Amino acid sequence: MDLLIPSFGLIFWTLLAFLIVFFLLRKYAWGPILASLNQRERGIADSLETAQRVKAEMAQMKNENEELMARAREERAQMIKEARETRDKMVNDAKEMAKVEANKIVAEAQVQINAQKMAALTDVKNQVGKLVVEVTEKVLRKQLASSEAQEAHIKHLIGEVKLN
Repeated sequence: MDLLIPSFGLIFWTLLAFLIVFFLLRKYAWGPILASLNQRERGIADSLETAQRVKAEMAQMKNENEELMARAREERAQMIKEARETRDKMVNDAKEMAKVEANKIVAEAQVQINAQKMAALTDVKNQVGKLVVEVTEKVLRKQLASSEAQEAHIKHLIGEVKLN
């Protein structure tokens, strides 16, 4: 039962030991412990602040990256559009040049065809003229085989000349 009801001396010496330990701890331990706790608290606060700042920077970098990607996509789309326009222009220019060249070739061919046609017509006319002269000569020789027929034909021609 002594342990449940302590004597006054035990209380005194326990209180005195407690106070001595308390003052020693307060003088030598509480300062460094509180300083290290304050330092740790500041470190944690600084770490939280740094984490927040890094988080904000990461969000900003993410936004910048998204903006860069969007600009890159726009530039790519613009480049593709310009390339398509250039391709279409080149194709159209090539088609136009081909048409001009084809028209030029057709025109030259028509000129050559017309020249050959005229040469052929001239040749045909010359041959027809020769044939007409030959046929006429043969017909006149046959019809004017006698001198009487020749005289009648000459008189007929003279009569026509006077009428004109």
